[in-house]
Amino acid sequence: MDKMIVGIGEILWDVFPERKVLGGAPANFAYHGSQLGLKGYAISAIGNDSLGMEILSSMADKQLDYILESTDYPTGTVQVTLDDLGVPCYEICENVAWDNIPWTRQLGELAQRTEAVCFGSLAQRSEVSRTTINQFVDLVPESALKIFDINLRQHFYSKKLIHNSLMKCNVLKINDDEVKAVSGLYNWNSLPERDVCRQLLNDYSLKMLILTKGTQGSFVMTPLKSDSFFPTPVVRVADTVGAGDSFTGAFVAAILSGKDIGTAHQLAVEVSAYVCTQHGAMPELPDKYLKSLQ
Repeated sequence: MDKMIVGIGEILWDVFPERKVLGGAPANFAYHGSQLGLKGYAISAIGNDSLGMEILSSMADKQLDYILESTDYPTGTVQVTLDDLGVPCYEICENVAWDNIPWTRQLGELAQRTEAVCFGSLAQRSEVSRTTINQFVDLVPESALKIFDINLRQHFYSKKLIHNSLMKCNVLKINDDEVKAVSGLYNWNSLPERDVCRQLLNDYSLKMLILTKGTQGSFVMTPLKSDSFFPTPVVRVADTVGAGDSFTGAFVAAILSGKDIGTAHQLAVEVSAYVCTQHGAMPELPDKYLKSLQ
């Protein structure tokens, strides 16, 4: 396809009790999109340290293009613990490299060639990275997909941040727990979950809203009210880290290849279910998925 997609924000090491794996939602998105035929770029920052050098080596191994500025801050890490169902809990270190993504001329040039960009709330917790992310999204062509994967973590978000991001995006990806959090911020607690999503879709003039509900399935909603729903496949879960990012990457890859929403949704569900059977956020996908968009 050779269509340019960008994940901009955090890149880090997910540190499990027995191992560490490369992660960060924007990088996960770019990687899975690139596996499915897109030209994916991860934009973030690393430290001038051994963990940063390991990230560069890992990116080369995965053949993922990147712009990772070296900073004087430590490379990001997240301590991950899993419950009995493989659902992660994150302890995210602060004041790290990806909090300090600098703006460069190279980013401006890349933004203007981007056909889909994915960004979240987490990397906007610091002013430096928030400014860079917003400047990049503003330069992406209006015809592009601008996906706000809300990705609420710990206390690193506010209603103002969410509102500003929703004003810049045209696609929102949100899960059922995040719908509850947003409902509280907007005083919509009396509304059913789907009504909250419909309110967000209409109030912010979104092209699409993707609602994922774990084992209960997922929806893709549009202004035409022709919602797409797919149940979540039953699989043996290793962990669910990065499953949502693979969903977004697969969905965008299918849409940019000309597939309809239903077909794109089905591929996204299948890819994310497979990722749940693997350890870490960036497993290699089987050939059947890689060939599905050719």
